[in-house]
Amino acid sequence: MAADIDSPSNTSEDRTPVRRTPARVHARQAVKPLRSVAIFAAVGALVAAIALPAYAAAKPAEAATTIQQLAADDAQSLVVASQATAAPLSRGTFTATTPDEIAKKKAEEAAAARAAAAAKVASTAGGRVNTAGYALVAPGSGEVRYPLPPGSYTEGRTIGGGHQGVDMLAPAGTPIYATAAGVVRVSSESYYGYGVGVVIDHVIGGQRVSSTYGHMTYGSRQVQAGQSVSAGQLIGFVGSTGRSTANHLHFEVFINGGIVEPYSWLAANAG
Repeated sequence: MAADIDSPSNTSEDRTPVRRTPARVHARQAVKPLRSVAIFAAVGALVAAIALPAYAAAKPAEAATTIQQLAADDAQSLVVASQATAAPLSRGTFTATTPDEIAKKKAEEAAAARAAAAAKVASTAGGRVNTAGYALVAPGSGEVRYPLPPGSYTEGRTIGGGHQGVDMLAPAGTPIYATAAGVVRVSSESYYGYGVGVVIDHVIGGQRVSSTYGHMTYGSRQVQAGQSVSAGQLIGFVGSTGRSTANHLHFEVFINGGIVEPYSWLAANAG
């Protein structure tokens, strides 16, 4: 009896594996890398097309990059301009803060304003007090003279408690004279607390001597800074300017930089 069951020898399908030729194998192997390169190139182009415009819009030109932007981009780096210099500090910007300082500053500003106003008036009038009727040279013939005429003043406050000179009390308008020959160092309508003041440098007996004359009348100065004066020459008139409460001459004498008592010095040297 014939058998109906298929046997391997009777199967119609050919199960023998197909043999690939070497040419086909090499062709497929060559196509795979090219396909990968093409894919990566396409992805790179897509990324560049999307990222580069946004980066260019957000990132300013290198020439316009500021120190602040560099610091934001890289907080670990420090960029300093080669020509950078420290801005100088000005103490003139400091202001008074305590009540005493404010009151003092206001008083000084008011005094300066009064001095400026008085100087303007004096300038309009010619900047000189009428000296007619006044002796232009102090009495005496010595190398040192009294700054006020004898008998025209009384002795007031002397040295002590921060007061570096003497107050020679005299009526307003009393003439003031240079105590010795010398060169005017200061001549001002507003010389600190002295008000209208003059400072003269002398050489007396081989020593450096300076004399200060304070609280003169506004517009009464008869000398200017840098001017040479002779002993007893008229330099101004008694007043009550600056930190003063009455008409008087504030007179100071320094020898070789050290202060001396003016009344005793005048008594020993003036003639």
